[in-house]
Amino acid sequence: MSEPEEKSENIPDASAGKGVPNGGNSAKTQEDFDLATIYVSDAQYNRNIYFDTSPQAVRLYLLYNHWVFKVLLYFFILVNLSLAVFEEPALVSLPTWATMLVELLCLLVFSVRLAHYAKVIPRDKFWKDPKNICIIVVLLLTLTDMIIYGGLKAANCYSVRWSRVLRPLLLINVTEGRQLRRAFRSIRNALPEISYVFVLFIFSVLIFSLMALKLLSKRDLKTIEGTPYFTNYLEIVFELYVLVTTANSPDVMMPAYNKSSVFAIFFILYILINTYIFMSVFLAVVFNNYKKYLKEEIQQLVRAKRHKMARAFGVLQEQKEGGQPVVSHENWNKLVRQVRPDISNAHKELLWRVCDDDNQGFIGKVAFVQLADLLNIEVITLKSRPHPLESLIPNLYQSGPSRLLCRVVQHRGFVIAFDLIILVNAVFIGLDEENPLISNSEWFFLAIYVLEILLKLYVFEPRAFFSKHSFWNWFDTIVVFAALIATIINSALKSSGGYTSRQVLDIVFVLRVLRLIRVVDCIERFRAIINTLIRIGPAILTFGQLILVVYYIFAMVGMELFKNKVKFYEDLSNPESTYCGNPLLKGSTFAQLSYCKNNFNNVVSSFILLLELTVVNQWHDILLHKHPPMLTAGCCSPFQQESLIIFNFVSI
Repeated sequence: MSEPEEKSENIPDASAGKGVPNGGNSAKTQEDFDLATIYVSDAQYNRNIYFDTSPQAVRLYLLYNHWVFKVLLYFFILVNLSLAVFEEPALVSLPTWATMLVELLCLLVFSVRLAHYAKVIPRDKFWKDPKNICIIVVLLLTLTDMIIYGGLKAANCYSVRWSRVLRPLLLINVTEGRQLRRAFRSIRNALPEISYVFVLFIFSVLIFSLMALKLLSKRDLKTIEGTPYFTNYLEIVFELYVLVTTANSPDVMMPAYNKSSVFAIFFILYILINTYIFMSVFLAVVFNNYKKYLKEEIQQLVRAKRHKMARAFGVLQEQKEGGQPVVSHENWNKLVRQVRPDISNAHKELLWRVCDDDNQGFIGKVAFVQLADLLNIEVITLKSRPHPLESLIPNLYQSGPSRLLCRVVQHRGFVIAFDLIILVNAVFIGLDEENPLISNSEWFFLAIYVLEILLKLYVFEPRAFFSKHSFWNWFDTIVVFAALIATIINSALKSSGGYTSRQVLDIVFVLRVLRLIRVVDCIERFRAIINTLIRIGPAILTFGQLILVVYYIFAMVGMELFKNKVKFYEDLSNPESTYCGNPLLKGSTFAQLSYCKNNFNNVVSSFILLLELTVVNQWHDILLHKHPPMLTAGCCSPFQQESLIIFNFVSI
């Protein structure tokens, strides 16, 4: 999953102009600007790809990084992953030929994308790159599996789609998945240090289990189900492992505690040592090691970024008097225009002034290298425009009453007043909807909110009010008018036939509650927290993809191992609903808790089940029975039971 890194010794000496096209000459060709554009873009987006610098390869590389092809690639990756919804066991059944045809199309797109990439980088670098080999292997194995599965399916033989677990590897190993690969690499590098703490933790569990066996096995204690208590060593190990997650506390302790309060000391010591101390140490080791390797990854990115910018400088540099290599304003301007075609002239001029703070008309290498970081800084341009009403009806808009209204709307008291109205609205939302007074009050609050938006639009210039950075203005307007439309539809349906659409009413309730969120924008501390969460969104998205990959692999394995072992019946009068459609689950804790919908019968229920295992609460009951010895008589084979335990172990 690693990418070929550009070694520092391969980087040309920018000051000498060697190793780069036209380096050091004042006249720059379009090929020079294309190459420099690639270097700057790679530095800006942290791409560390060793590509061929020939004119043809440069043009192909520019095309390869076009946003349209990236969007298409992610679209087909999403389609490929989503096929699990329609494949057996399916949430929505489609013919096998249809899903296979779509998958073949996805494989074709991935192959074309890989072939395009092969034309961009040197051949020896392509075949030495592990991620390219991984993609080729995944494509070949998937194609082989499809042929075998299709043949067995045509012959009405049992078949397994084992290649589905490989689909997330495409998301990881495409060149655009560099952030995800870095996260996996950091985790992989941290595993050796984590393993020492984990082995010590397991040793502690085993020692405590042995003590529990010697202390409690000969006391003829019984569980609440009437089975022997702590007489089997493996059962004790399992129960104490569950206790680390606190999922079976205090149930596991009660038979011994009921016998003598002294035994509580054993369980208290166990929880203190394993749950609080070992788990805290485990978390600290994970965090420290992950942070260390992530820091190393970032340092490599910084070095690679500087190398890319040094190469770009070497391509565009000119020799001034005294032999100092520089980049002129004209060449810099053309480069920035190619890197960011959407950049405004004001933004571009601001960047140049930051680079050329002495106003010399050219910049050196040190100032040029910071261009990639400057392009990543968000710049908000505020344009002062007159209000449209000021141009249409200047006399009315500039009149005394109009100016007074503008001052009132801009006053802090106006904001506080509507905050108080929102709080009063919150009280009314929590009251009984059947009360006519409460129900009709919604029209009053809607009218107030609409009036507020109209007054703000009267005072503030509409394009500035609805700018792309005015999130809360958009949020307020969409929620208020959506609630108004939904309330009108609900009232019309109710008055037409005495019927209220439950779906529309649910939307109305949700939109009413969402209006309360705007209070967050009124409190500065809350606003700072929300803005922070928005800024760390890309990092959260990366780890969301990581979790998706892990869940998807386990979901595919679980669907093949456990499909239709447990069934859910919406009709509770059906006798089979009491044991989830499996006679072996009669009287089990799993069935008694109505956990039948926790199954691997489709990809959606599989993801929900894996999430429940990750949360760890009641996970031991999701293993179909509470006690491991009973599992051998349950609905699954020993291999399937071990697989479920492994699922939870990895999730934790």
